Amino acid sequence: MSLPIETRISTARAELEETLDAIEDKLNVPKQVGNLTRKAKKAYRENPVPWIIGATAAVIAVGGLIAWAVLTDD
Repeated sequence: MSLPIETRISTARAELEETLDAIEDKLNVPKQVGNLTRKAKKAYRENPVPWIIGATAAVIAVGGLIAWAVLTDD
């Protein structure tokens, strides 16, 4: 026997509300940035070596690009 229509409607509304809340969380940019920041800080605290290597590589790359732009004949 099927459920009464009121029960099916309230169940569908609850599922829709959960879905809309999940979509809202995914589209909330400040909240997502905060989550990413917390994850990055945790990863850095657990093992800072890859972060230091990455930052050093980025500085060398930017410095090389600036030197190349300044020293090339155009």
